[in-house]
Amino acid sequence: MMECYSMPLSSAGARRPIHTRTITIDGYSRDDGLWEIEGNLLDVKAYDLRGLYRHHIPAGEPIHDIRARIVVSDDMTVQSAEAVIDYSPFPMCGNIASAFADVVGLNLGTGFMKQLRHKFGGVHGCTHVCDLLGAMATTAFQTIYPVLRAERGDRSGRPELIDSCHAFASDGEVVARQWPTYSTRAKEAG
Repeated sequence: MMECYSMPLSSAGARRPIHTRTITIDGYSRDDGLWEIEGNLLDVKAYDLRGLYRHHIPAGEPIHDIRARIVVSDDMTVQSAEAVIDYSPFPMCGNIASAFADVVGLNLGTGFMKQLRHKFGGVHGCTHVCDLLGAMATTAFQTIYPVLRAERGDRSGRPELIDSCHAFASDGEVVARQWPTYSTRAKEAG
């Protein structure tokens, strides 16, 4: 049984809801050996929004409803990509969605967000689609890495996860237990 660490946030002050962003992302294994990551970003306000191009957006109606799908190979390279903007405050926002097909060929590893912002920053893209694709890249790792590791066993060489976050610090407990050969803690103690 997995341990759960419950550390609640501090008590919130008096407040009222204003904006809700919901991001939902699903990862799939495809029959052709590729991986599909599908995401949705939904923004809604808790109040009627007036004065934008759409003139009136009632409370609870989406301001943004954006969907994207990427197909990824085992090495995390994007094979195909598409984005759709169903709701946006401005009608021209949907016109840029097709540009995100150019994500093809990018690798979701280190530097992905930098490449994404370079290629689709400013007038060449949509901040919200970039945000969604960034979260989708993380979900791709969560989808693909555990399955490949279970199917293929540990690969030789230093695991890419080492030093990728606090829990996987090379001098930390997880690396010392999982990959003692690569643990600096084990080397220091020995």
